[in-house]
Amino acid sequence: MPAAKEVSLKLTLLSILSAVALSACASHQRGEPRQSVAGQPDWRQIATDEDRKRLREWRTAWTTALKKAQVAGHGAAVAREGALLNPDAAIAWGEPPAGDYRCRVIKIGGKKPGNLDYVAYPAFTCRIRPEIRFLSFAKLTGSQRPVGHLLPHSPQRMVFLGTLQLGDETRSLEYGHDRDRDVAGFLERFGERSWRLILPYPAFESKTDIIELIPKS
Repeated sequence: MPAAKEVSLKLTLLSILSAVALSACASHQRGEPRQSVAGQPDWRQIATDEDRKRLREWRTAWTTALKKAQVAGHGAAVAREGALLNPDAAIAWGEPPAGDYRCRVIKIGGKKPGNLDYVAYPAFTCRIRPEIRFLSFAKLTGSQRPVGHLLPHSPQRMVFLGTLQLGDETRSLEYGHDRDRDVAGFLERFGERSWRLILPYPAFESKTDIIELIPKS
């Protein structure tokens, strides 16, 4: 993946994280509790209001999307995916290894009339890389490519914050600059070497996108 595809978003988030660290230090000087700036950053200080709302409503988005897919006659396809499309199938966390992944996108619940209620795409290539304070995630191929960072959320999942590259674009928009390009979700582990990225209420086509991640090696 050309470095230009990741550098814009990376620099933007790093500048935000630097501002968070400075703000935390300033708060401590005023006698307020200090944020932990030595470890990983707090995603809540980075996410937009719209993305925090999407993340709060992830289960509603997912269950509504599943019902739409089943009513539209895709119940058998949903059942074949097993744990991948089960909102309650997450297992104990294990950090995904750095490297390339076989990632498969499933879009469920048409967002508008005319949108399909279930679409499973062939596998693409995604990549997870370790950064200084967090992991980065990028979908390398396909017409819609989420690119961003994975941040701590809870003992069982991580938060993904990023933007969407479209078509033949080679640079990412700044996170928070275009609400239709901002992407937020959760990364969970649902198998021994299987992870899934849950993207509630994406801007285009569906009510929920699920990206299955299987390490290539």
